[in-house]
Amino acid sequence: MLTTEEEPSTRADGPTPTPPKATPTPTPTPTPTPPRRAPGRLLALVALLSAALMALHAHLPNTALNLGSLFQTLLPWTGLAVPALLALAAVRRSKLAAVAVLAPVLVWATLFGPTLIDKDIDKDKGTSATGPTLTVLSHNVDEANPDPAGTARALAGAKADVLALVELSEESAPVYERELAAAYPHHAVLGGVGLWSRHRLTAVAEVEIMPWTRAMRATAVTPEGPVAVYAAHLASVRVSGAGFTTARRNEAARALASAVRAEPAPRVVVLGDFNGTYQDRALAPVTSQLRSAQREAGDGFGFTYPAGFPVVRIDDVLVKGMDPRASWTLPATGSDHRPVVATLRF
Repeated sequence: MLTTEEEPSTRADGPTPTPPKATPTPTPTPTPTPPRRAPGRLLALVALLSAALMALHAHLPNTALNLGSLFQTLLPWTGLAVPALLALAAVRRSKLAAVAVLAPVLVWATLFGPTLIDKDIDKDKGTSATGPTLTVLSHNVDEANPDPAGTARALAGAKADVLALVELSEESAPVYERELAAAYPHHAVLGGVGLWSRHRLTAVAEVEIMPWTRAMRATAVTPEGPVAVYAAHLASVRVSGAGFTTARRNEAARALASAVRAEPAPRVVVLGDFNGTYQDRALAPVTSQLRSAQREAGDGFGFTYPAGFPVVRIDDVLVKGMDPRASWTLPATGSDHRPVVATLRF
């Protein structure tokens, strides 16, 4: 039997090709990440800047838009920066920022901590002060006051010895004269300012601080001796695109300061609306000669304007030759200012 060997079969397309080796995918070179700024560093810088502005408020220039005076007017409110910075520091979880916030806290507390203490020496608005006292009241009654009679009755209820009213109008002045006549037998009105007193008033005269009558002085003849009493209403200020416009007020302050400087009486009380705060350096010609009853014997800031939600104290009682025993602010009347009262000891 014949046998035949089977030829190995071959594929028509030739031998099986060897699969190519896989080319490795190159690993991308990581892009270098820029170094991150330390968390909270900017917040810490802002906190330190806030502290510096508070501490150096008296040196901020007034050359640009009178921003120095505006900053000093609102100086107590700079403390609001502290809780805002603390909240941001907490969000960023930055110990550096939290520590830096201590700087404005310390500066603000140094500036205003004593203000928050009740400095009423006798703790009863001076009613038990040893020795004779004089209680004075100052109020911008507002020309647009819809209820001057009600305002007059509220002021009489404070039982002050002397009242200084400013922004009287031709229509409202007779109303105050009528309503206050029983409690205050002595009074004088010049232009838009007036004085009412339980004691006799002499030497009544205008104090020329502006082209029209905005200030006056009189001598209150008290049993303890004469007291020179001034009622003043300095020119208004405005915040506008031109900045904090204070030129007329500053000029009036200098004129009032000259009158006070020339005053021969040893006891002087200056009452009124100064359209500026005691901290405002532009009022230094006046405030450097006198003491603020609120700062020495008041409770808190004693803000007076605007009456609905006061944010600044532009109405004040300034004295020389007398000792402030208490200072406080009355509730709002029909005016856009709140009245201020102080008890002074001879």
